[in-house]
Amino acid sequence: MKASQFLISTLKEAPADAEVASHKLMMRAGMIKKLGAGIYTYMPMGLRVIRKVEAIVREEMNRAGAVECSMPVVQPAELWQETGRFEKMGPELLRIKDRHERDFVIQPTSEEVVTDIARQEIKSYKQLPKNLYQIQTKFRDERRPRFGLMRGREFIMKDAYSFDRDQASAKASYQVMAGAYRKIFDRFGLRYRAVAADSGAIGGDLSEEFQVIASTGEDAIIYCPTSDYAANIEKAEALAPTAPRAAAHAAMKKVATPGKSTCEDVAALLNVPLTTTVKSLVLATDVKDDKGNVTKTQVWLLLLRGDHDMNEVKVGKLQGLADFRFATLPEIEAHFGTKPGYLGPIGLKLPVNIVVDRDVAVMSDWICGANEEDFHICGVNWGRDLPEPALVADLRNVVVGDASPDDKGVLAIERGIEVGHVFYLGTKYSKAMNATFLGENGKPQFMEMGCYGIGITRLPAAAIEQNHDDKGIIWPDALAPFTVVLCPISPDRFADVKAAADTLYADLIAAGVDVILDDRNERPGAMFADWELIGVPHRVTIGDRALKEGVVEYQHRRDTEATKIPVAEIAGLLLSRLKA
Repeated sequence: MKASQFLISTLKEAPADAEVASHKLMMRAGMIKKLGAGIYTYMPMGLRVIRKVEAIVREEMNRAGAVECSMPVVQPAELWQETGRFEKMGPELLRIKDRHERDFVIQPTSEEVVTDIARQEIKSYKQLPKNLYQIQTKFRDERRPRFGLMRGREFIMKDAYSFDRDQASAKASYQVMAGAYRKIFDRFGLRYRAVAADSGAIGGDLSEEFQVIASTGEDAIIYCPTSDYAANIEKAEALAPTAPRAAAHAAMKKVATPGKSTCEDVAALLNVPLTTTVKSLVLATDVKDDKGNVTKTQVWLLLLRGDHDMNEVKVGKLQGLADFRFATLPEIEAHFGTKPGYLGPIGLKLPVNIVVDRDVAVMSDWICGANEEDFHICGVNWGRDLPEPALVADLRNVVVGDASPDDKGVLAIERGIEVGHVFYLGTKYSKAMNATFLGENGKPQFMEMGCYGIGITRLPAAAIEQNHDDKGIIWPDALAPFTVVLCPISPDRFADVKAAADTLYADLIAAGVDVILDDRNERPGAMFADWELIGVPHRVTIGDRALKEGVVEYQHRRDTEATKIPVAEIAGLLLSRLKA
């Protein structure tokens, strides 16, 4: 490709609404253009990156035995109603009506459609296993789309779905896909971690996320530096303390804490460690009738150490708390007799279900709210001042230094950007949609399923977050829009420069190198700035003075200076580096 034939539209400044590095640089490099909130046009430079991502994904999916198809972006609501997700998925699911007032959705994922295909096409165990995948446009109506392609509303995703005869076979298919994902991300040349994850709204009980490591990542990745343990913040278990509870020493007493409504403020006022305080979080669950009317509300009190944060995913998995919400102010005042900030388990006005975090269960002489404004209680102890906790659970996010769940060290935390996710689904969707096959015994059995996603358009943004500097993007070879750029200096003035550039260009094209020749006759400074911004990893500069010495200048995007290479050797050097 020659630059004069291509569309290069770089900008000196990023738009004001661009917040993170990838958003700024993709806009400045002319890779995407904003059409609406969370909706972008993939410009030619950006589309080349996306197509390279797709090609690697497609190759490894095919190699792993998956079969490509393409499912509709617009899907009938009836399928989503079968699984209940038409109502449950909430406002992220874009619902539309056609001219006949029939309900449809714009697909955010395709479990329902692919399960419908399977129940029609797969009749016998002899047809299993099967794995269907697609690379297709998706839409999720994000409340606050931001960060460019990192959290857009319209995006491209690779989603695959496996079907098996039994749980053991399904888990084997899962492992094949997890292995294929590792090969895919290895080929991208990015630093990443595969971490144990919660399955969330998709369902299932075996799940891994693939996280590209980046300081700007939204996700906290928990890992043990001395073992292979890794999980996301929702999944990482906070182990129960191994030390027994210390004996009570302090007498329980009420102390004045005027205007001090947080554990931090109370600890500072009383000059005690924050770890001696206990925070009270009040939740509620509603029982509803067939018409959706609330018939009963149960209030729950969760107790966590003052320096710990509640993990909503863990809490939502506790029996009775699957659909919890935070209690309203009237509900809190009715049960505790005061406003939030001074709540505790002693002296309740109405009974509540108390759930205690593992760390709080072994605390002694702790501090909590007195259920009276501007007062707290010190010296609280289990068994003496209130009954031993009946329900103890892991309620919190882990923190740096916690024991690793595999007992092989302590935990550390780094940031990551989720670019892939694999799930074992079991029969969640096949049961809901009656997707069965005849087993060897001649009886119908539900298909065991897995699903596997990669954010095709999110991945380039994640790669940029990990690979950039103050000049622009630094693409790994596998993802670069062009792998090599040739920069002739004033080819309109120097025939030898033009001839050398054309010859090298032809040689690289013949060797299958993805090369672009910048024939725009730009000034060197402007030309170099464009390609540093765009992030092409290998640059060859061809100038008249250098040619008289029999050399050209080679510079990798990460190099601080160019290296002189004999003209006769430059093609071989590039080919060897690209092969490596």
